[in-house]
This record gives sequence, structure tokens and C-alpha cells, in this order.
Amino acid sequence: MRAKDAVGRYGEQVAVTHLLASGWEVLDRNWRGRAGELDVVALEGDELVVVEVKTRSGDGFGHPAEAVTAVKLARLRRLAGEWLHEHELRPASVRVDVVAVRTSRRGAATVEHLRGVL
Repeated sequence: MRAKDAVGRYGEQVAVTHLLASGWEVLDRNWRGRAGELDVVALEGDELVVVEVKTRSGDGFGHPAEAVTAVKLARLRRLAGEWLHEHELRPASVRVDVVAVRTSRRGAATVEHLRGVL
């Protein structure tokens, strides 16, 4: 496994742990649709939340959330529609969140949860 992939997997696990500790129900992880992949699909109450996880081990490429562009958000919206169609779920509403994870050599990773980025 490449180091970049290992960092990404670690960040996703940190994000899922954060969501579960917040009382969310995780419905799916790494779901693949025609246009790409959804990192995490979860329920916060009766709202479906598509969570894009971005992990960085340093600041050389900026804040992790900066990697979520308008093009990426449009793809996430399409994928959320595919996921809903496949699972025949009708939530009260749907939103996209970003969970930015920064790893640390000297302690626990930090988590920043950006809600409703659309």
C-alpha cells in the first residue's frame, strides 16, 4: 500500500470515529458509483449526509478542505443521487460535509468538521 493511501485510510477511520462519537449512523463507506466514490454516507437524525474526507500529514498542500473544488462538489451531488436511487431511501434532506483530518507525529490527529459545504 502506498503511503498516501495509508494516510487516506487512516483519515477516513478517524472521521468515522468522530461521526460515530457524535451520534451519527454510518450507512456506507467507500461506495462506488458511476462517477466516482463516496467516502462516507451517514445519517444525522433524519438528514442524509455525504461526507468527503480529506487527510493531510503536513501543510505543504494547504488546508485539507481546499482540495474539495466546485467540480468535486458537483460530482458528490451526482453520486449522492445515485446512492439514494440505489438504496431507495427518502431522507428529510441531503447535504455534503467535509471532514478535514490532519495527522500529527506527536499525538492524535485533529479533526475539523465543515457542515453543509454546498
